[in-house]
Amino acid sequence: MIGVYPVDILEDDPERHREAALAYYATLREGMQPSEELFSLPTGEQVKLKASSVCFCTVHRDEPQHKILVLVNPQDTKTVVAVYIKESWWPTEDVLRTSDPAREGLLKVQSFGERIVLFILNVVIFGRLERNLDDRDMFFLPHSVKEQAKILWRDGSAVGFYTTKRKGSLCGDGTGACYLLPVFDTVFVRRMYRRQGLGMAMLQDFCETFREDEALGVSWPISPAMYQVCRKFLLAHPEERGRLWEVEPPGAWGQRGSIWLKVRLQQSPPPDSHPGDANDDMSSQGQTTPDEGPGHSEEGKKERTPGEREERKSDQDCGVEETAAGWLGGACGAQPAGKEAKRTAVEAGLAWESQQKHLRPSS
Repeated sequence: MIGVYPVDILEDDPERHREAALAYYATLREGMQPSEELFSLPTGEQVKLKASSVCFCTVHRDEPQHKILVLVNPQDTKTVVAVYIKESWWPTEDVLRTSDPAREGLLKVQSFGERIVLFILNVVIFGRLERNLDDRDMFFLPHSVKEQAKILWRDGSAVGFYTTKRKGSLCGDGTGACYLLPVFDTVFVRRMYRRQGLGMAMLQDFCETFREDEALGVSWPISPAMYQVCRKFLLAHPEERGRLWEVEPPGAWGQRGSIWLKVRLQQSPPPDSHPGDANDDMSSQGQTTPDEGPGHSEEGKKERTPGEREERKSDQDCGVEETAAGWLGGACGAQPAGKEAKRTAVEAGLAWESQQKHLRPSS
């Protein structure tokens, strides 16, 4: 029956949702619950619902008032286990589910409920559960409220997403430069759905969405895994070979490199080279190799976001202990001082890694 999961029943009213979450959080802080509440984890373990184990996370990086209340695992305070929606706690996996049969395939993100799904996939699933945690310098920011995104739905679950930069949209805060072409920017597929051609399907959807544009971009730098996706796609779709470029913003001709040329030379782009550089002559050592398996995510293409310094929130904004601040900081704003905020973008569940220190905003 339609309407049993949050994305199916949540009104498109972020402010109303925030007020309800704040009211509930106030009862936790003031001990106004009539009896002790417990939340059961999939493992069977029960978690006490108290102010010190919950946190307000910002759904949109540029709309700090749009928040959701999340519950963290007391044994691992960097892991979100549930989200408070419609006066109930929902396991993260249920937040990603739908009972609406119309939600199938790649669908544009439009409602606030779908924005929450995008947030959970980007920050919670990839950010914590399905990436290599050895890179301690990775931080995750939510997408912009204006970010164009599509979620990939399959058999009642959200299994991936991709986002694009629109032609004419600003390259970032504090700049008047605008993208000169549509850009395929961030993409993620959950671990269990990898190796099924979904990354290539999303790239094809991107090309078909912008059929009228003569040139399309893929954000620099392209990882070895994404290079293989592009290679397979261009071999199967020769009509797209002249349209796809590896680009840096805003995507002027001097900031573009032909992806098909790289494919023909059977080499991936040098990790520290820039599209359009005079020395970008495909002379890098070693051939590009495909991903080692569905769970491989050791390389991360970080979307260069503004060097915003996140300030610690009050207890009301982040009720978790300081031990959770390192990761949840990207969502709650509790990032350690002195570190620049970064948001990671990933291809088909495999992260792309940016080698440069310059941070690029997400429009």
